[in-house]
Amino acid sequence: MRALLHKFPPSVTALLLQVAALALTLLVGRALAIQFTPLSFALACGLLAAGFSHLAGLARWWLFIQLCFAPALVLMLAFDIPPGIFLAAFLIMLVVYWSTFRTQVPLYLSSNKVWHALEALLPPPQAGKTFRFIDLGSGLGGVLTHLARIRPDGHYTGVESAPLPLLWSWLRTQPCRNCEVHWGSIWDENLAACHLAQYDVVFAYLSPVPMEKLWRKARAEMRPGTVFVSSTFAVPEQAPHQTLQVDDMHHSTLLVWRM
Repeated sequence: MRALLHKFPPSVTALLLQVAALALTLLVGRALAIQFTPLSFALACGLLAAGFSHLAGLARWWLFIQLCFAPALVLMLAFDIPPGIFLAAFLIMLVVYWSTFRTQVPLYLSSNKVWHALEALLPPPQAGKTFRFIDLGSGLGGVLTHLARIRPDGHYTGVESAPLPLLWSWLRTQPCRNCEVHWGSIWDENLAACHLAQYDVVFAYLSPVPMEKLWRKARAEMRPGTVFVSSTFAVPEQAPHQTLQVDDMHHSTLLVWRM
């Protein structure tokens, strides 16, 4: 069953498990003659949906969504919250997270201590020479703007698919002439910025889900002598050449592979 569910996008799997939790709660309630209140029924559905999601191998943040979905609906109806509030919240979430439901890559923000740690992984300064750095999933542009100020001898590119973070990072990078950000998917073969052969350092802070696919892309496109860096998330079955521990609140780790 788990293998079958993995053939669907996570959002579809989550919806199917919610329906299964609803059906099972109804069947158990009727079989045992349980008199549920609306909230207790919703909580039972949420617990079952979260349990099913864990068994199905969904990411941990899906478990919270599954647990809260039905109770949130009941509370919305009980408090008669204007629908416009939920529409506004949905639109905000949409422009911030965009395709997270499909890619399973939420918006992770790296700390300034990670930014400083990345400085040591840039090519040594050489008179008259520049290097190129790309942040795959550049979020709010913190990595790009920090490195652009510290090492003005580099050219820094970001790729971001969510509209609001892209707008924020675009505004943030405007004072930096050696920065640029692009809207799109890192898998888009028609987006020239995502061709990794042109970069000396490739940095990614994504999620565990796309790391194997990203590694294949990096191996196929990156030049010998260039550097691939992942924050926190490892590449399956690929030991890094170097590991840097970052003493921030998340205890971040930079995993480094030299091509």
